[in-house]
Amino acid sequence: MPSEKILAAKQQRVEDLVSELKGATTYVFVATRGLTVAQDTEMRSELRKAGVKFEVIKNTVLRRVFAELGFEGLDEVFEGPTAVGYSDDIIAPAKVLAKFSEDFEPMEIKGGIIDGKVATVAEIVALSKVPDPTTLQTQVAYSLLFPFTKLAMLVKAVAEKKQEEGGEAAPVAAPAAETAAVEAPAEAPAEEAAPAETPAE
Repeated sequence: MPSEKILAAKQQRVEDLVSELKGATTYVFVATRGLTVAQDTEMRSELRKAGVKFEVIKNTVLRRVFAELGFEGLDEVFEGPTAVGYSDDIIAPAKVLAKFSEDFEPMEIKGGIIDGKVATVAEIVALSKVPDPTTLQTQVAYSLLFPFTKLAMLVKAVAEKKQEEGGEAAPVAAPAAETAAVEAPAEAPAEEAAPAETPAE
């Protein structure tokens, strides 16, 4: 039977993990047995870059930790060696760990928790396909600008087509009244009247 010192150490470990994990939004549980040192190093490096914390934890400890966090239905997940990736970023743990589970054959996603709800493997994989916030913002911005961009391209295409069909635009004709005024010669001034004859005396 474990001594009180060992039991106290285990309880302290559980409490520390509860404090550490309780602020996360997404948890992804994976089996990593069989990864090479190089693969494990590469994966952990990518997780750190994405702001995801990652730990290999004994199942007995995991059960107690997540029971204290208020989650049930994870008994099947906590079978065999288990590691957990977690973050307050809802997408990052799923995105990075799903990628490496595809690239590294020994690695396997076992399940997870998304925004307070226990999630299946399929739900974790589906979450991993969601664009990250930066990409999503870019896509939204593009979708908003696309109609205006398309309209500008359409207007330009119509203008170019008209120019090709008709060549340069003909100069605008001057109004007829103005033309007549320019072409008509000015009237000659009237002759001065002859001086009146002096009456005879």
